[in-house]
Amino acid sequence: MASTVIYLKAEQNAEVMGEHVCVKDIASLYCADKNICSRAEEVKVYEFHEGEKKRQVIDILKVIELIEKECSGIRIENIGENAVLIELVEVNEHKGPMQLLKLIFVACISFFGTGFTIMAFHNDISINKIFSRVYEMVMGYASDGCSILEISYSIGLAVGIVVFFNHIGGRRITKDPTPIEVEMRVYESEVNKALIETADREGKTIDVS
Repeated sequence: MASTVIYLKAEQNAEVMGEHVCVKDIASLYCADKNICSRAEEVKVYEFHEGEKKRQVIDILKVIELIEKECSGIRIENIGENAVLIELVEVNEHKGPMQLLKLIFVACISFFGTGFTIMAFHNDISINKIFSRVYEMVMGYASDGCSILEISYSIGLAVGIVVFFNHIGGRRITKDPTPIEVEMRVYESEVNKALIETADREGKTIDVS
């Protein structure tokens, strides 16, 4: 008689709210036998304790070992990650005035930092002289102040930024992810890989006995 198969798809990073971490918190399971699937989902894989690190790396082989101990006579097929970074998230830390202050600080840094970068770039290429020279070549006389070139460039720059970042206020222009979202996902993936590899090299990965 063929053994029951459980398909295990673990995430690279799993944020948990409680100290008790079960299989369902870090992975998705599928099994034809719903009772076995439910039992496997409730298997505890780790428990955070007071004073220890809020990040732990657990090898998927350890998860498989724990499931097989609880559910005998099954076969587990892993179709996800080989290790999972478990992070305990303190919900209370993400509320209150401190979070608002952090948001305002990041928004100011982004706004004024971007503005300074644009001004430094324009100053570096002497854009005022370029506009003046182009205006004089086309019109035949020097510009006496702000011309159509500066106005058109300013409008075009603003439109270009909006189109590039794919946002107008809180609305998207298209369904595609923004460049910032793409870079954030790439950065998050690289950080997770680095943490997992570091834990493995230092022998801190929760592995099979």
